[in-house]
Amino acid sequence: MSTALQVTAFGLALLSALFLLLATCTDCWMVNADDSLEVSHKCRGLWRECVTNMQDGVRTCDQYDSILADHPVKIVVTRTLMITADVLAGLALATLVLGLDCITFLKEDPCVKLKMCYGAGVMLCAGSILGLIGSVWYAVDVYVERAMLVSHNIFLGVHYDFGWSCWLGMAGSMGCFVASVLLTCCLY
Repeated sequence: MSTALQVTAFGLALLSALFLLLATCTDCWMVNADDSLEVSHKCRGLWRECVTNMQDGVRTCDQYDSILADHPVKIVVTRTLMITADVLAGLALATLVLGLDCITFLKEDPCVKLKMCYGAGVMLCAGSILGLIGSVWYAVDVYVERAMLVSHNIFLGVHYDFGWSCWLGMAGSMGCFVASVLLTCCLY
């Protein structure tokens, strides 16, 4: 049963880490349409902003000036938290692979392998918390930005939604958290 639980946790952690990595690299954290006719579809991400013309499907992207340039706090904090979550999830996956019972590494010392699985679970938990904070931080800031425009009657037909990258970051964080629970609580 321990091996099945480890393999299940590994599969979930791998899929969730890929979700986190995709969320960090993609550019659709916030979606807005500039007009009611939906002539264009604009996605704003952590690294660039892209506009897709709905009539002909042409997509153009503008890179942000520089990583070191002044950016809004939500972008800087989300970048930092998501990159840290990606690194922790990657380290946890490497540790978990070495700690799996079906891998012959350290086969003569099962106690060390169990501690490696437990350590991978702790790293996944830390990465999931950071990823969830980053995703929710960005989503809340998008909501506040929208509410400020509406409350000041500056609503210019702009409609804000959370992009699929934001949802992917939340899903990846929750998957890493479930995998960490499997490794830390259920393994013993």
